[in-house]
Amino acid sequence: MVHEIHPHRFNNQYHAGKNMDENDFVFLFKENKLLLKTNGLEPEIPRKRDFPEIKVGSIYLFSLNEVSCFLQWDDLPTYSESLVYSEISFFRTVQPKETGWIALVAYHLWKWYSDHKFCGKCGAQTKHKTDERALVCTQCDNLIFPKISPAVIVAITCKDKLLLAGNAGFTGGWYSLIAGYVDIGETLEETVIREVKEEVGLDVHNIRYYKSQPWALSGTLMVGFIAEADENQSIVVDGLEITKADWFRKDELPPYPSNASISGEIIEKFKNGIPF
Repeated sequence: MVHEIHPHRFNNQYHAGKNMDENDFVFLFKENKLLLKTNGLEPEIPRKRDFPEIKVGSIYLFSLNEVSCFLQWDDLPTYSESLVYSEISFFRTVQPKETGWIALVAYHLWKWYSDHKFCGKCGAQTKHKTDERALVCTQCDNLIFPKISPAVIVAITCKDKLLLAGNAGFTGGWYSLIAGYVDIGETLEETVIREVKEEVGLDVHNIRYYKSQPWALSGTLMVGFIAEADENQSIVVDGLEITKADWFRKDELPPYPSNASISGEIIEKFKNGIPF
């Protein structure tokens, strides 16, 4: 999966007031696009040395292999045709994989900073806290920390079959696993039962944990599960999120996500007969 980058070292500890060096990575976003350096075989995250000057507006994010990463708010003069904005989805195929991972984490933080320029309690502007990664309201001192929403994703099996579903938001005829956000007062297992019932009308049993994955595109922590269901139950899609769903054997799988995601990894294991 995209976050599994060992032996590379990702450190998300916040360092207030850290100065930017020439070799440090610079992240500059516009909507869902990231400024990338494209004069090589693979896109790269630009570094401070790629810009004539960087003025105020940089926020320390994290480090990769002891190289610091900064978020830049102000537009920068590039003077280079090799620096272009690319859709954040480039992370799915870029090599080395750690480039895609730090781009995703930077995107998560950029979205959080962008969404909390103003206090949700009193409406005043916020500013960055000086000693930790948090925003503080300039009027009421309300503290705002990075938001992470828990969600479940579940592989439903029956003998030699796997249930896959098509989401209304998918393109290219993709199928994937059933997923959904944890609601107030629910355990993770209760979310699995509810989401499966709501989206495809099935009752599941023998629910067991698989593994988790931070998923920056939606600001979630995806918690993976395996469950079983009787294929004789009628599949009833909700018609809103899910438009189609069916049971598939490993030799008849439809298009599915890459193993950059937890869903793609599980489906790939099913295809290759690897236990999960």
